[in-house]
Formats: sequence, C-alpha cells, structure tokens
Amino acid sequence: MSDEEHHFESKADAGASKTYPQQAGTIRKNGYIVIKNRPCKVVEVSTSKTGKHGHAKCHFVGIDIFTGKKLEDIVPSSHNCDVPHVNRTDYQLIDISEDGFVSLLTDSGDTKDDLRLPTDDNLLKQIKEGFAEGKDLVVSVMSSMGEEQICALKDIGPK
Repeated sequence: MSDEEHHFESKADAGASKTYPQQAGTIRKNGYIVIKNRPCKVVEVSTSKTGKHGHAKCHFVGIDIFTGKKLEDIVPSSHNCDVPHVNRTDYQLIDISEDGFVSLLTDSGDTKDDLRLPTDDNLLKQIKEGFAEGKDLVVSVMSSMGEEQICALKDIGPK
C-alpha cells in the first residue's frame, strides 16, 4: 500500500450546516425560518387547531432577509422546520469601487473585497454620501446560508 493510490479531494468547507432543525410550534415572531430555500425573518405566526385526528398547523409569514420579499408557509406544529444560522458582522468601509463593490476592513486587519453595495436605495445613498464626505463608516453585514449583504450603516465620526 503506497501513498500514490489514495487521492482525496480537499474542500474548504468545514461541514457546518447552513441551517438547524427546530420544531415548528416553538418558532416565534422575530425569529428566523427557511421558506422556499430562502432565509426569512418571521413577521407573523398563527397556529390553527384542526379537527379530531389532524395536526395543529403553524402558518408562518416571513420576509426574505436579503431580498425583502414576503413568503408564506404552513407546517404541522409537531414537525421540524429549518432555521438558518444568521450572523451579523461589523466592518469598517475603506473604499467603493466603480463597479459597485466595496472594500471592507475586518477585525483581524485583512480586507474583504467580495461584497457588492446594497440594493436598498436609501442605504446606498447614505453609504455613498457618507463616503464622499470622508466620514469613517462602519457597515453591518448580514450573512446566512452562503449569502452576504450590507444591511446597516453607522457613522463613527470624521477621519
């Protein structure tokens, strides 16, 4: 048995799941849920009791955390739903490129250059104006299920 016979494909993924299961009856308003393979913030939950032999059902109304679209789902309350891992990270804004990408400074001192400017017009205007004025801006980046997007902005004063 020599070493040449065994070749393994190495992947950079640590195998961490993008979602975790949670019983539908325990998910509350302002929590998160996956509807139609999209991470959503729950804005409304209603539970309906059914007849003699049915399951109680939960009706979820959620808003996609990246696109803002409203999605709905009905799940038996005893069944498990996928709940996305949602992380928020703050980065300092260094630069905005002409093609709509931003350069961000991470806590470790590295740069992160793979994020686009947000699609929300109001937030986009605030970022561009603040950057043009030379302010020190900190953006909050929401990440979930392999997607990332700038979702908020803080001004930490002039440079």
